[in-house]
Amino acid sequence: MGFLDRMFSKAQYSELDESSLAANRIDRIREQLETLSKRVHKPLEVIPEEDGAYVFIGKPPKNFGVAWFEDGKLQNLKTLAEEKGVSPQELQSLSERLSSIYQENLDDARYTARIGKKNITVTPSEAFRNQISEVIRQASH
Repeated sequence: MGFLDRMFSKAQYSELDESSLAANRIDRIREQLETLSKRVHKPLEVIPEEDGAYVFIGKPPKNFGVAWFEDGKLQNLKTLAEEKGVSPQELQSLSERLSSIYQENLDDARYTARIGKKNITVTPSEAFRNQISEVIRQASH
């Protein structure tokens, strides 16, 4: 898919294999994802992990938010600032780094899955997940 195709078309991905590790991980947090999908009316891209997921909300790499499930609780940049005292400048830097990581992983395999009444994008890349995890972990300590 070319650059202009990415910019101007809605990507069509294959259905996520129900027997895959990613589908199993999503099933573990399906209830939380359904709650999030009802609250947010923007596209969701889920990068599943063992007992949670990172979620890009909106249209990354330019216009997006990020949320993640930690200890069964939904976290985002706002909660990171409130709970860990992360400054606005640090949040801006974190957002820029996440945008860069997203761009670096544009060619990763992506799939579609149904959560509640919404189709979401699933990116089961371990390398992508590890990069996101590291950046968020550093910001929260």
